[in-house]
Formats: sequence, C-alpha cells, structure tokens
Amino acid sequence: MEKNRDIKISVRNLVEFVMRAGDLDMRFMGSSRAVEGTIAHQKIQKENREKYSVFLGEEYSSEVSLKHIVPYNGGNIVIDGRADGILIKDNEVTVDEIKTVTKDLELVHEDYNSLHWAQAKCYAYIYGIQNNRKDMYVQLTYYEIDSEKIKRFIKAFSIKELQEFFNEIISSYFIWANITSDWNKARDSSIKDLKFPFDNYREGQRELAVSVYKTVVEHKKMFLQAPTGVGKTISTLFPAVKAMGEGYTSKIFYLTAKTITRQVAQDAFHKMKDNGLKFKTITITAKDKICFSKGSACNPEQCKFAKGHFDRVNDAIQDILENENTFSREVIESYSNKYNICPFEFSLDLTIWSDCVICDYNYVFDPRVYLKRFFMDNNGDYTILVDEAHNLVDRAREMFSCEFHKKPLLELKKEIKGRQDNLYKVLNKLNALMLSMKKMCNEDGYYKQNSQPEDIYSLLNKLTKILEVWLTKNEKSEVYDKFLDLYFNSLSFIRISELYDDKYITYVECTEDDVVLKMFCLDPSKLLREAAKRGKSVVFFSATLLPLLYFKEILGGEKEDYHLTLDSPFHKKNLKVMIARDISTKYKYRENSYSKIVEYIYAVISAKNGNYMVFFPSYKYMEVVSDIFVLKYPQIKVRIQTNFMTEDAREAFLQNFSDRDSENILGFGVLGGIFSEGIDLKGDRLIGAIVIGVGLPMICFEKEIIVEYYDKKSKCGYEYSYMYPGMNKVLQAAGRVIRTEEDRGTVLLIDDRFLEQRYRRLFPKQWDDFIKINSSEDARKKVCEFWE
Repeated sequence: MEKNRDIKISVRNLVEFVMRAGDLDMRFMGSSRAVEGTIAHQKIQKENREKYSVFLGEEYSSEVSLKHIVPYNGGNIVIDGRADGILIKDNEVTVDEIKTVTKDLELVHEDYNSLHWAQAKCYAYIYGIQNNRKDMYVQLTYYEIDSEKIKRFIKAFSIKELQEFFNEIISSYFIWANITSDWNKARDSSIKDLKFPFDNYREGQRELAVSVYKTVVEHKKMFLQAPTGVGKTISTLFPAVKAMGEGYTSKIFYLTAKTITRQVAQDAFHKMKDNGLKFKTITITAKDKICFSKGSACNPEQCKFAKGHFDRVNDAIQDILENENTFSREVIESYSNKYNICPFEFSLDLTIWSDCVICDYNYVFDPRVYLKRFFMDNNGDYTILVDEAHNLVDRAREMFSCEFHKKPLLELKKEIKGRQDNLYKVLNKLNALMLSMKKMCNEDGYYKQNSQPEDIYSLLNKLTKILEVWLTKNEKSEVYDKFLDLYFNSLSFIRISELYDDKYITYVECTEDDVVLKMFCLDPSKLLREAAKRGKSVVFFSATLLPLLYFKEILGGEKEDYHLTLDSPFHKKNLKVMIARDISTKYKYRENSYSKIVEYIYAVISAKNGNYMVFFPSYKYMEVVSDIFVLKYPQIKVRIQTNFMTEDAREAFLQNFSDRDSENILGFGVLGGIFSEGIDLKGDRLIGAIVIGVGLPMICFEKEIIVEYYDKKSKCGYEYSYMYPGMNKVLQAAGRVIRTEEDRGTVLLIDDRFLEQRYRRLFPKQWDDFIKINSSEDARKKVCEFWE
C-alpha cells in the first residue's frame, strides 16, 4: 500500500489551534443552542439565496466546500472546510461567515472575536487563489438567537493581504506539522524493524495475530474467542501496529470495560517499546478522577487551571511531545502541574497526537459522550480493538437506554415555588404526568408498553428551553447542580428517543418513594453495528465470547464479518476442574447450602497451602458464607471484596495475593466483579478458584422482558437473558487460575446444574476431563491427588 504522508486539518481546527488563547470556560451554555444555531444558519442562507437574483448576475451559494493543498516535507498539508456562504454580485465576491450569539448585539463589535475573522479570511484566500481573484470581501454575519436580530461587518482585502495572513497561520502550524511528520517517519521506521516481543509464539497466537492483521488491512470486523493464555492483548496490538506502519490505519483505539484491564494494554506497549518501537500512547482517565480542583466548576473564576489554560496549553503539548511517548495519568498530571493547565482537557488534546488511545467503551460507543473530534463523520481510518467484549452487551444496553425519575421533580418543584412561575408550572405538569403513569402500574409495581412515551416529549422540550435560560443566570443558586442534572437527564431522554425502534420497550417502575420511566434498549445489535462504523476495522475479543454466534449477533455482527475460536495453549494436566454434585445454589435452597459450602472451601484450601479465591453470585450470599467461615476457621487469613471499592482499596486487596513465601490468603469475591475479570495473579499468587453457582443474574423485570423479546425472536430468551451471561461470569472467574504455561491449579464448581447438558455445552475444551465430587472430603482427596 502506498504510504499517504498527507497531514489533514480543517480550516476551523487550524485557526483555533494556532490562535487559541485565554481561559477554559465550561460554564453552562445550553446544548440545544447548537441546534438553534444550525437552524439560524439555514434560515439566513435561505433568505440570502432568495434575496439575490441570478437574472441580475447575482448568486449566493451556501455551504461551499473548499480545499487547499500546501506541499510540505515530501507530502502535503491538506486544509479543507465549508464556507457558510459565497455571494457573487457586480463581479465582486464576498465570503460570508455566519455566527450565532446569545448576547445583545449592541455588545458585539467589529473586533468581537479574532477567530471569526481568521476563519473567514482563510476561506476567502482559498476561494480567491482558486478563482484568480485580485481582491475579496469578507463578511461576518452575527445572529442573536433570542431576538432574531442580525448585525453585519464587511471588510475588503487584496489577495496579497489574504495570502500574507494565510501564510502566517500556516507558518505557525509548520512547527506542529514538523512534529507530526518527523514522528510519523520515526514511528513507521521503528515499526518496520519491530519483531514480535517474545521468543516464540504460543499455540494459536500466530494464527490470531495473522487474523487481526488481515482484518485491519481489509477494513473488516472480527469476533474472536481466545482462552486465557493465548496472549490476546499483544496478539491484537502487535498486528494492528504493523498495519499502521504500512499505512492501513492511522490510529488505534483500545477499549476496555474496567480500569484494571487497561494496565494490560499499557504493559504490552511497554514490551514493544523496550524492543525498539516508537509509539505514542495515551490512557484517558475520567474527568472526575483526574481533575485537580474537585468540587470547583470548570471556569476561570473557580479554577486556577482553567484561567489562561489556552495561553499555555500549546507550550505544554510541544513539551510533552518532544519528551514523552507514553502519556500515562502520572505524566499528564506532571505536565499539567508544570504548565498550570486542566489535565482532562490536556489529555483530550493529546489524543490527536497519539497513535493509540486506551480508554473506556464510552468514548467510542456511547451516543452521549463519544469523541466527536474523531467520530463525527465516520470517515477516519481507525482500528478499534474491543477487549473483554462480553462486557459490551450490558454496557451497550445501558448506553442506549435512559430513564427519568419523579422524585427530583417533586423536590425541585418545592424549591422553585414562588420564585419562577414558568419553571414551576412545567415541573408541576411533569410531576402530574409521572403520577398518572404510577396509576398504570400493576400490583408488582410495573407497567410496560411497546411504544414511546410521547406524552412526555413536549414537556421535556419546554423544560430544557426554560432551564437553558435559568441555568445561565443562576449559577450561584444552591439548587443549581440539581437543575443541571435534570437538564442533562431531560436532554438525554430526548436524544435517546430518536433511536427508539422495535428493539426498545418503555416501562414504568414504582418504588416506595419514586416513579421511574425508562426507555430500555432490549437489543443493542443495530446501534452497535452503526457505532462500529466509526472505525474502518473492529476486533471484538474475549476469553469468554461463548457461544460465539450469540455474541456475534448481539454485538451487531454481519454474515461477512470474520470470526475465530481458538483452543487453550496450556496443557490440560495443569488444571483440574471439579464439580460438586451434592449442592444446589438455587435461591430456594441457599440456606441449606451455607455450611456445606464452608466445608468445601476449607477442604480445598487445607489440602494444599496457597492463595485461593471464592466467587459468589451476590454480595449477600458471600457475606453470609464468609461470616460463617470466619467464625468456624478464625486461623485462616481472609480478605473480602466490598461494594464500591476505591482504586487504592482494590490494589491493597490484590497485594495480599503475593508469592508462596508469605502467608496464605483466601479471598471472597463476587462473580462479574472487579476481581473475577481482568486480574493477572500469575504463578503461586493464585492456585485455586471456587465458584459458587452458575452465575445467573437475579430475576428482575428487565431480565424477564429480555426473555420475552428473544423468545419471540429466536426462542432463546432464557439463554440470552440468563444462561449465557451467567456462564460468562463463571468462565471469567475460573480463568483467573491459569495465566501462564508454568501455572498449575484447581477449579471447584459448586452447583449440581453444572452437570446438566445445556451448561456442559458451554464448557471450554480444556474442561473436558472434569471430575464429579460427592462430598467435601472427596474434594480434599482429589486436590491432594492433583498436587501429588
């Protein structure tokens, strides 16, 4: 493939990047203003088209595409964009730049915003040189949204003046183009010489790497089930990096569900960089975690890092690009402190300069927060690698669903009473509507329908318009944050309504003190299929993408997409899988299981000294059994997972699982939790796992309506809603035991349902030699035999 050395940038991004200055100010502006701005643009453009007559030699064209190529360093800088309007009259040409404002036009003067003139002058220059003009007119048209008034400023420029201005802008950009061009050459040269960072490929690893490379080169999608030990992270990243060096992709997005699994991708890059790879990588940390001024609003009055942010940020970018290749949280925080800038906004800027962006699923798939700077037009040649893709099913349902609560309406209605009538009235109507929905609920507290809740839309539209005004004027109100939450929640509800189709259902849930209206995405396949188009190639992979055809369907796969299933590269004799056949963990039998489970746990851990983890289907089940265990066996050192653990608490929990020399640890955790997936306790750090139950999610209204939906669609409702997600949790938990070729260990599955054919069908091949256990004493004996 011929390498494309072109550097592409829009007129707007070029001007804003080179000329940006001043404060970072994220104060509320009103999200619907952008929509109103677009409507205003269209209105002015339509009026202008109708105003000028072709018969009189006049012509007004709107949204005129312009492109200019500047030869540079063996390639080109390609600058493009769309001028709002171009007027030809009396052989004079005027470039019209339309800007909408919310402030009084009396306050808008000729030099109101230098970026507006700069953008319009760039368009005028490009049009002028392409049409052999000696001079051009540049017009700024300001439209005040609320009053619908218009104010215009017009200036004449010679083409020489415009050329000098444009050359000054592009010359200022050359330093950044140099950085990009020089880096790309160094990066691609290092990729050419890069060898696989391990002495040998594991069994299945070469096949996996070749398949990913082919997927990227052919701009396809692939679904990959590869057991623990194949080395999925390095085997997906290495071929993607190789494909980038050959010009098949320009950026890699490595997506993970949990913070803890991002470290694996970072480690893979460290390994390749140690082998000579030059590659810029960034890990995006959530805004609330990386913010230096927690509790402060993001504006120059409340945050010192926001004040003058844009005066300093380009210096910070140049410094970090010249001195760092790994933009970790620590590195970003260090440079942000050095230059006194906002670390989160700085990290978003750095994504543009990064070869790989490691981040949460949301930044690519969530319609509310995806990175619009990359994915707005779906025309970037990006590669998206989706790690632990089994987690994307529930996450996608969450991203594409929305809910609206009655409780905050009642609270805010009381707060605003007598202070703002129009806001009070709309809150009152919404509250009344939610009360009417409550009356539709059955004795279990639910009501559902297959159509949209259209009665609420007009009220939410009215509410957002009123709140846009209120929020801009009441920043210091005690209830400001609550109204801001209500605003964004209302806006989210309106946006999700645009996605609503036969894969959605609407339901109302009544609790003791609230009424919740939810538009629930039952089947995310179509929306994920559309979202996947943000990348030219996408690889979905996991150790537990079983059954593969289920995941391929629900994650938006199509017939032509590739899929691959690999066997474990580890010898079967390294793992002993046992199934306790004398216990049922079904809800109705749980009380009878507690003491038996305690004896099974003790039998396994006393048969062989070492570190173990026990995984339960719920916190409640875990707490009851762990309490009994600690009372009966106080000499055993126990660590118990708690809900909502901080990152430090998680790290402290895992540090207990050290090598054999130290004291043995028994960890209690939950299936599907932070310690049953993504953690890498190699060697003697973990020699056994005990899994309680088949992992079925708790029976609930949402799960039942998923059953109903898929029963109608494919007669697989129970499997799709309960069995497949449950067994994925079991397989993930069991997968913590064997991480390398040297690892040995045992897995005890406690539940007689594991012996049913429908569950055994979901076992990986390396479990074929499982043995049935009849008692805790039998378990102790089998564990002893295995280790002997």
